Amino acid sequence: MRIGVDGKKIPEATKRGPIGSLEHAHELGLGGMFFRTVLEMSPDLDVGELAAIRRRADELGMYLETGLGKVNPFAIPEAPELRAAGDGDTLLGFRRMMEACAAIDCRELWASTAYYKPMFPGKLAGDRFRTDVTWPEQLVATERFLQRLAPIARDLGIHINLETHEEITSFELVRLVEAVGPDVVGIVYDTANPLHRLEHPVRTAERVAPYVRQTHMKDAHLAHGEGGLYYQLRPCGTGVVDFAEVLAVIARANPDVNLTIENDESQDDRPRPAEKWLIEVYDKDFLAAHPDLTVEEFAEYLDLIRSYEARIAGGDVPSLDDYAAQPFGYRETVDSILASADLLRTVCAELSLPLEA
Repeated sequence: MRIGVDGKKIPEATKRGPIGSLEHAHELGLGGMFFRTVLEMSPDLDVGELAAIRRRADELGMYLETGLGKVNPFAIPEAPELRAAGDGDTLLGFRRMMEACAAIDCRELWASTAYYKPMFPGKLAGDRFRTDVTWPEQLVATERFLQRLAPIARDLGIHINLETHEEITSFELVRLVEAVGPDVVGIVYDTANPLHRLEHPVRTAERVAPYVRQTHMKDAHLAHGEGGLYYQLRPCGTGVVDFAEVLAVIARANPDVNLTIENDESQDDRPRPAEKWLIEVYDKDFLAAHPDLTVEEFAEYLDLIRSYEARIAGGDVPSLDDYAAQPFGYRETVDSILASADLLRTVCAELSLPLEA
């Protein structure tokens, strides 16, 4: 195991570029970098450019992970670069990206099923609740596209790893992996996203652990507010996720998986209001959209919130508004990453999980 950071969200990523960001992460004492898509490293899939990034990561003794993009045909049009990579042929674009990744020995590749748009209210933020196409129809289309990618992945020795993203449940992800084949499809375990789907972090970990090949390590505030629950990204150890419990589960299945911190972006890089995402947990249509969720797990989920609200009331962690009022520029973002890394190192030491420098 090694601890690294998201290649898009590390501060000054755009200014420094991929190699500069690798060097930045190394200076911060981190062991790797996860570029969400190979196009973030080289928009033109330039062989020399990608080889130089791989070479620098190796020189620094860092892991290098990357990915593809959205694999839901209803979401792909919102990422025109995927089609452009194939000169208008989407399947060819994915083939070219996969071949470029294999050429630099990046064979665990991130993908996700849809988008989450927090600028829209409540459940409409998620593609799960689109009104032009149902979520089951999107899942069917996603499976069909993955089946078309599967022979390419097998030829190249690649896994396409689907993230526990905000819009999809872990139950659905496991079914997709098993339908297409775990020899070519795996899971990127994001520790906080399943909270959007009313899932308890430990139960999610138990479901996905056999298929986890990449990770996003992050935490979240989760407490009641007007209209339901409010989710807000937090550094690891300051939200509702129990990292000792979830990492114990994941490490038993894959002790070599890398732990990539996904931090909130610096407002110096992306000026914006502090985000708080509404989960309409008591809306009947919202609840009906989670047919796999058991009463027992939902009760555990609500107990998780009750415990966190007690921590807020006791002053152990800042409230939603107090946290949002704090500055979050370059220095604060770096401090957030380092705090998450320290928490993960402590948990790994407590669990006797070997960490590479």
